[in-house]
Amino acid sequence: MYTFSQLLTRNFFLGLIFLAAMFVATFLLLSQYLIKQQHQHQQVITLLADNFSGNEFEAKKFAAELTKISPYLQLSITSKNDGLLFNYANNEPAAGLTLINPPAQQVSLKDNQLVISFQRDFSVAFNFLVQTLMILSLLTFVFILFAAVASDRKNKRLFNSFSQQIKNEMSAILKPNSKAGSEIDGDIFEIPALKSGLKDIHDLIELEKENASSLAKHAYIDPLTQLSNRNRFIQYFEDNISQNSNIKCGVLVMTRCSELQTINQIHGYHVGDKYISAVADLLKSAIALYSSAQLFRLNSSDFAAFIPNVRLKEAENYAKELTSMFNDYQQASDLDSVAYTGLVYFDKDKPLGELLALADTGISVAQTQQLNSWYSQKDNDLTSDASNSYGNQNWRQEIDNVIENERVTLLVQQIQPNSRNTRMYGEILARFLNADEEMLPTASFIAMAEKLDKIVAIDRLIIDTAITEISEKNIQDHSFGINISSRTIHDDQFLVWLERRLLRDSSIASRLIFEISEYGLQQNIRTSKRFIDMVHRVGARITVERFGVGLTSFKFFRELKPDFIKMDSTYTRDIDDDKNNQYFLRLMVDLAHRLSITVLAESVESQEEKHTLEKLFIDGCQGFYIGKPSKM
Repeated sequence: MYTFSQLLTRNFFLGLIFLAAMFVATFLLLSQYLIKQQHQHQQVITLLADNFSGNEFEAKKFAAELTKISPYLQLSITSKNDGLLFNYANNEPAAGLTLINPPAQQVSLKDNQLVISFQRDFSVAFNFLVQTLMILSLLTFVFILFAAVASDRKNKRLFNSFSQQIKNEMSAILKPNSKAGSEIDGDIFEIPALKSGLKDIHDLIELEKENASSLAKHAYIDPLTQLSNRNRFIQYFEDNISQNSNIKCGVLVMTRCSELQTINQIHGYHVGDKYISAVADLLKSAIALYSSAQLFRLNSSDFAAFIPNVRLKEAENYAKELTSMFNDYQQASDLDSVAYTGLVYFDKDKPLGELLALADTGISVAQTQQLNSWYSQKDNDLTSDASNSYGNQNWRQEIDNVIENERVTLLVQQIQPNSRNTRMYGEILARFLNADEEMLPTASFIAMAEKLDKIVAIDRLIIDTAITEISEKNIQDHSFGINISSRTIHDDQFLVWLERRLLRDSSIASRLIFEISEYGLQQNIRTSKRFIDMVHRVGARITVERFGVGLTSFKFFRELKPDFIKMDSTYTRDIDDDKNNQYFLRLMVDLAHRLSITVLAESVESQEEKHTLEKLFIDGCQGFYIGKPSKM
């Protein structure tokens, strides 16, 4: 039994450990907060300075925006041409420690002939930190004293109760006339106090088992599908296949959800989760026929299954069943495709990395065949390089077939204006067909076209098909957006072809808007500017999509002069609940409008998001809530 002084000492040390942890955590949080504030402060200075016109009124607005970010001890804005435009000094700084305030700083903006001098005031935040830690310290020491007193009383009660119980039990089982050395009748484990103690120990062990099981579930279970994740997949292979066990051979089956990226982009992430969950349920149903098989979710779009001690021929029956299920689900869900499957035979000598590469190649080959089909890698001796070449060759033939026979169909997803005075356009989405007029997986097709250096020809096919359909369907009174890859806009021969093609149909050219990612434009500023100048010269327009990922300076857009910017979905998703993104987006809209740039939002999935974006003066919205893609 612990004495009061021992309990007090033990609780004191525990309190010190807790207090030290709180000090460290609070210090780290404060450091991150100050670093974030400094970074955001520098961004706002750069962005606002790009649109500073150089007068006293603008200087006051400039200063007002800066004070929204942080309080200042001193702030002045000086023009090299007009002298001092704005000056502020706080003669009564916040009470308390002010030693943590940074020294005065000066930023010179050569393009605007401005000098901004400032000293930020962090004393309020620091004083709040000190007060918080003092309160935590006081509460900790009060808790230490209270816990020691409570523990001491509880220990005394338990000790007295246990001692009395032992006396009572011993009195009951020892006969009054028993002699010294006589044996105690009865079973020692029938003593109630001892039984109660053993039960408490058993309950504690069971609780620890439950806690361990819960931790394992978080570490090894995918929360969406409740399947084992990639960590468990690797562990299963190492423990049950590569080591000595009853599994001598088998088949690895990998299934890829080909439409996830497209669904997330067009319909939203909530619909994408439902799609993944539905595919997981189909996989669980099919794999249930194999009692010893194990199913895993490897990443966002890939599933894998080990079917032990079977040959490829038997596992192909599983793949055929999957294809049948996927076809039924596709018809019910109105999807272009559902998933493709690759199979590879394994034994104990095959490394896991090579098995995954072979199965991935099987998926690549399957994607060039029928919808939702499968392909089994029968030559188990193929090296990874040879296998990849085989998959690449299939894709090369399929892409060449699409280009040669113009097997492309176009859909349109409209962008809804938030004002009657704003005219918007519909974004063209291309879908590609194989020789059987079945849809190829779009994301895989584009990725392989990039990899095999066929993307320029694909972009030409899409543009040519779009112009032809606009002309034949007599819809020149509508505007259409066409995506172009970054590789294509930097191709000299493509630029010559595009200019001639647009000049040939000048009335349609004025209705086209070419969408290029911000990252693609940044890869080569000189050729990007040449492309945009050519597009404007023939009457077409430019949208910079996925804007905000790199936080490009607006000076960059003054040089390139795009007509639209489309904010990246990371800024618009759940915008109704994100105050930081709301402030940032409002600032972007204000600066873009000063440059006569129209601001669009993509991936709008709910009414709340749309209403919030309208309040932020976004010019147009696109997404599943606004409208689904339809035929052109």
